[in-house]
Amino acid sequence: MLAKAPSLAADEAIVDLEDAVAAGEKEAARELAVAVLRRGHVGRTTALRVNGRTTPWWEDDLRAAAEARPDVVVLPKVESPEDVAAAAELLPRGIGLEAQIETARGLAEAERIAAAGHGLEALVFGPADLAASLGVPVLTIGAGVPEYALRRVVVAARASGLQAVDGPHARLGDDLGLVMAARRALELGYDGKWVIHPGQIEPVNLIFTPSPADIGRAKRILEAAEGAARFEDELVDEASRRLAASLLRRAELLSWPPSAA
Repeated sequence: MLAKAPSLAADEAIVDLEDAVAAGEKEAARELAVAVLRRGHVGRTTALRVNGRTTPWWEDDLRAAAEARPDVVVLPKVESPEDVAAAAELLPRGIGLEAQIETARGLAEAERIAAAGHGLEALVFGPADLAASLGVPVLTIGAGVPEYALRRVVVAARASGLQAVDGPHARLGDDLGLVMAARRALELGYDGKWVIHPGQIEPVNLIFTPSPADIGRAKRILEAAEGAARFEDELVDEASRRLAASLLRRAELLSWPPSAA
């Protein structure tokens, strides 16, 4: 999987030391991750997800990340700004941080976490652990996600100038469910969505990448007369232009396909 990752059209490849690794395999997985990451990137952006602060592996994982030097370290189950600060203290400058909001306490503290600083770049919505924390009666990752929680995370991220990323859809082969989940996240303002299988990458990229028609319309709106004006049987004003500029910024950030590396 690690060898295949650089060939995939994903914006970020995450090497996981947390939920994907059994307790008895943590040390071996950490050694493998460090060896692979030290040889070079495994994606356009390379991330390492460490174990949570309350686990016995947290500090060793962060010291390994300091050695491996990924672009980003993903912090799971973040519940306070202090969780972010404590991780940053063990990492060299230049390594970004992403905080997963996936517990009831983390959701309640989302705004304070987003404002923590210390190189924090994004909030990542964690659907499964949050559902478990809230007592939502589901058994599938990505099911039963409260829209309130999705909205609160994206608002907290935007208020502090961070990216917002939705969590994964675990039903493999459920293309319709994946597309619906990705579109919901997009419509709420998320920048992207985690995927767990190569077959999910293309549908998610298509959802989050503005279409040529939308890009063309956004450009025409920006070229329309200033102030309030009639445009293609619709009222546009300065707020419309801000919407158009936002879409064009997204298109620039998500230009596709990626350049060869």
